Amino acid sequence: MEKDTSTELKIKEAATRVFIAKGFNGCTSREIAKEAGMNVALVNYYFKSKSHLFEIVIASVIEKFAESLFEVFKSELPLVSKVRIFIEKEYDFLANHPEIPSFLINELSKQEAHFFQCVGFSDAMKDAKIEEQVKEAQEKGEMRKINLVNIILLLMSNTNFPFIARPMIQSIHSINDENYKTHLILHKQYVIDMLINYLFPNSKEF
Repeated sequence: MEKDTSTELKIKEAATRVFIAKGFNGCTSREIAKEAGMNVALVNYYFKSKSHLFEIVIASVIEKFAESLFEVFKSELPLVSKVRIFIEKEYDFLANHPEIPSFLINELSKQEAHFFQCVGFSDAMKDAKIEEQVKEAQEKGEMRKINLVNIILLLMSNTNFPFIARPMIQSIHSINDENYKTHLILHKQYVIDMLINYLFPNSKEF
């Protein structure tokens, strides 16, 4: 039987919804098939196994995430502007996909350590030549001398945590969804100001 691309896409979209909602260990191929409106045999014909389908889904999620974030570093803008846009894009991406940080952390912590390499996250960073740009800016005195790992930790912790911790923060402060969205908009600007001022202390951007 010839494979139909629309059926394949339908299965991937259904699997993404189920995996994000329940995780890899919390769902079955039958649940994915039901969400896609088809039988298990057809799902297995297209994707062989739940594990294979999961790898494809999580790779697709990370690829979209990486493409959205790292593309800006290929531009001719000054690095300080690229970092500001990076933060803005990450907040905007996560505002539209707030479930992704928790999903990736929960699921990737259960996978083999090499899985990030398989999905091309590191390749996306290398392709954007981020490390080279950071070293050049630091040598010119434009950027504070911090290694790339800690720069990434600063960026990711300040942008991802508000979405991961959302249920806890809303519960502690009795904040509804709309009010929390307002706080996130304010927080995005606070994070931009704080990180740009810290990483680029001599910048005249602000």
